[in-house]
Amino acid sequence: MKIVIDARFTRTDHHDGISRYGSSLIAATAKIADVTMLINDKRQLALLPDVPWVMVNSPLSPLELFVARKINPLGADVVVCPMQTMGSWGRQYSLILTLHDLIYYEHPAPPGFLPAPVRLLWRLYHKAFWPQRVLLNRAEVVATISRTTEALMAKYRLTRRPVRIVGNAPQPGQTPRNPADGADKSLLYMGSFMPYKNVETMIRGMAGLPDYTLHLLSRITSQRRAELEGLIPDGAKVEFHNGVTDDEYEELLLRATALISLSRAEGYGLPLVEAMALGTPVIASDIPIFREVGADAVSYVDPGSPADFAAAVAALDDEALWQQRSRRSVERAADFNWDESARQLLAAAEEAVALRKRNAPKRKITND
Repeated sequence: MKIVIDARFTRTDHHDGISRYGSSLIAATAKIADVTMLINDKRQLALLPDVPWVMVNSPLSPLELFVARKINPLGADVVVCPMQTMGSWGRQYSLILTLHDLIYYEHPAPPGFLPAPVRLLWRLYHKAFWPQRVLLNRAEVVATISRTTEALMAKYRLTRRPVRIVGNAPQPGQTPRNPADGADKSLLYMGSFMPYKNVETMIRGMAGLPDYTLHLLSRITSQRRAELEGLIPDGAKVEFHNGVTDDEYEELLLRATALISLSRAEGYGLPLVEAMALGTPVIASDIPIFREVGADAVSYVDPGSPADFAAAVAALDDEALWQQRSRRSVERAADFNWDESARQLLAAAEEAVALRKRNAPKRKITND
């Protein structure tokens, strides 16, 4: 089977969530299928696996409406896009579109890297569900990364197409820490600083954790940093890193007591899986998607309670409990791997091809 995977959402400097998902899925799927990827900037190749590629227009270009004209000659059985916005007019192949989550319906602030006109359209798009239905119903199969999102798609009747899980996963080849080595008195947060991420609660909770340092790892604007610095309790230790490399992130995870995520809503929670894969315990808000990802390996707290957060951290001062959480985290993370995601994608691709053949117009046979 010839599969074309859209890699045009790959970043050119460092991965974000969609970029890493697409790159990792391409690498794993190329082991079991004939894969070609689409790019729109050669700089993307630095963050992509070494597989055949074809240059086409940017997914944000008006030419996206006609991108199928460039893809049709590739002879793909199925084209897979890690987003739902790919142009499909005049396509001659089966199509799988991906909806990762519905987070932007609750919190419609668009990613800052998008051009201003696209950010405006983004907000308008997330005011109603019907545009999403129009996009998703163009595909033979719709992919998503979690049962939580699958259930929400059914609740809001977002598509008539079959929905299949193609899971997210941590990076392969990482070596978990030895629980017997213990941990530093450090807590890590990896994620944006949008209001729904609820970083305020963990900062306020540091009032009860004078022996710990909270490391905020992601890039942050000076304005948002000033807002959060104003919330730091007297005597609390909070460090802003304003971005770390993948190697620095892994090094910090291998020493930390726990990774923290107190989001009030979330699309998935990849940092949880990344931490668990290295044997770093996780403290997370008690929301459905985190329950799905973390199962019994995670300590769940009320996201509105700084005291609950501080108590969960303090509980990990018990060395036996910390080691138990560390070991269970590694076990849970092993349930997520890219080889399994590739098998899920291949099964969805075979289904998409079969559906397109089944639904193709029947040619009438006439006797002359």
